[in-house]
Amino acid sequence: MKKNKKVLIAVLATLLLLTGCTKQLKDADGKVVQDKSTKQVLVENILCRPEALKDTYIKALEKKREDFEKKLEAGDISKKDFEKKTKNMLDIDKLPVCTEISVVEGGYETFWTSVFVKPLAWVIVNIGKLLWSSYGLAIIVTTILIKLILMPFTIKSLKQSENIQKAKPKLDKIEKKYANKTDQQSMMMKSNEMMAVYKEFKINPVSGCLLGFIQIPLFFAFYEALYRLPILFENKFLGLHMGMTPLAGAESGAWYYLVLPIIVGVVTYFSFKMNRKTMPDDQMKQMNLMFNIMIVMIFITSFSMSTAIIIYWVVNSLFTIIQNLLVKRSK
Repeated sequence: MKKNKKVLIAVLATLLLLTGCTKQLKDADGKVVQDKSTKQVLVENILCRPEALKDTYIKALEKKREDFEKKLEAGDISKKDFEKKTKNMLDIDKLPVCTEISVVEGGYETFWTSVFVKPLAWVIVNIGKLLWSSYGLAIIVTTILIKLILMPFTIKSLKQSENIQKAKPKLDKIEKKYANKTDQQSMMMKSNEMMAVYKEFKINPVSGCLLGFIQIPLFFAFYEALYRLPILFENKFLGLHMGMTPLAGAESGAWYYLVLPIIVGVVTYFSFKMNRKTMPDDQMKQMNLMFNIMIVMIFITSFSMSTAIIIYWVVNSLFTIIQNLLVKRSK
């Protein structure tokens, strides 16, 4: 059991290490470049051509090159470093129009970008085109479609949680029985007795890891696709600029943007609460503490999240809550 978990974790870790990752646009001094009106952090490895922010990108890139040239003339950097830093700089005019991007656009990059990010970005854009160019609605529909595809795995995981709840009294007895025994023979006996309980209640400890193995890459791919598609953060949805952060909205006088972090905090709390698994009391206290810390961190982070990311997060969490409620009612 432990061996299988370790294998899954190792594979997942390897996959994440191979990610292309969002590359923030920085000036010659390494400072992150932002859209002045929305405080949206500009991304250098965007997948398609920006429209509303095209001039902002061009000016930022020209300024970056000029600063490198000044550093070269002043002798602060060598010619080799100058060529290295400017060789792969973004060329806006060579990028495709966002509504015309394809899965194979730009050829094969990394496994992460080519297999996860580009296909997901293509789906979002094309769903948006079908929905009257409403890309906020495209985020909602794409999120729901992904959750529906994952539903069989999620339901199986929920059933596992129910079975663990039923098996908890027996598992607690085993824990108490071997609480003060650390010798190898006792540990083997404890493991065998626990496996017998798992078998009795049809519990597969690996199934929870499998759901995480599927969901975590999709989450990061979705997150990255949203940041690398200018067509998303250049548009509005329900009167909200999708590139605007709640903090930037409040600073510009649009205080209603501050409602977004509150919504994020509420849906995150209930989503986490419904996904908590039954554990021994000491482990449960640690788990509750970890969940509470995560909820607070997500709430604070949401002030600097773009509206597009918040839409995805809220819809994803709401779907999880509704799904869990339906599964419990069906039982």
